[in-house]
Amino acid sequence: MNPVQNSIEATLNEVFAPAYLAVVNESHMHSVPPNSETHFKVTLVSEALAGKRQVQRHQLVYGALAEQLKGPVHALALHTFSPDEWAREQQVPDSPHCLGGGKH
Repeated sequence: MNPVQNSIEATLNEVFAPAYLAVVNESHMHSVPPNSETHFKVTLVSEALAGKRQVQRHQLVYGALAEQLKGPVHALALHTFSPDEWAREQQVPDSPHCLGGGKH
């Protein structure tokens, strides 16, 4: 039913073996047609991210999702954690609503 979201989840599960993964379709918050799959918020917790800076973590995720980013995915809000960081934080900020298109 959600092919792009399912593809993102499958890829991240395969590449990162996450302790926690949440992929949220936030397309409805943007100026896109109904039922779009273009904007996502990803929360990824993986041992593979331990000891890496945020920019390195994001590069790894972008690399893993290269195919999705070539096509349907327009934007990713990434929240990446090692398991130790997640044990302390366990929260991500709410995403702002889009001010682009005809919504401002």
